[in-house]
Amino acid sequence: MQLTRYTDLGIRTLMYLALDPARERLFRIAEITEVFELSPNHVSKIVHHLGKTGYLKTVRGKAGGFRLAMEPAAINIGRLVRDLEHSLEPVDCNKPYCRLLPACHLKGILADAVNAYLHVLDRYTLADVVANGNELHGLLPNSDASAARFS
Repeated sequence: MQLTRYTDLGIRTLMYLALDPARERLFRIAEITEVFELSPNHVSKIVHHLGKTGYLKTVRGKAGGFRLAMEPAAINIGRLVRDLEHSLEPVDCNKPYCRLLPACHLKGILADAVNAYLHVLDRYTLADVVANGNELHGLLPNSDASAARFS
């Protein structure tokens, strides 16, 4: 199963924010777009969604921005994927309609596979994903400047 780009970028955004040890500073859309070379419009949609679902605390206004709303250890990756993915169904047997549907076992088998996939993701948190924070910092553009941003 492949995650949508939307979910991938949502997870990357949270990873980036989780690298801030103080968790006090407000981040801006422009910083995320610069780091990951993304469209500001796309990042805005992701940040808005993450704010609405409680992963981010957002502050409006000129001095506004966003930060994690909870500790990385409290953000479960399986739950996050469920919240960001539009659909976790591996196949849609109705578009176009499949004649085999009434007797087919494939959809059930694929559903079991998705459940197993999510079960594995449920064992991890955002803290697990960024446990190698120093190594991740080194991979960011202008890693010296990035390290300073988080100090």
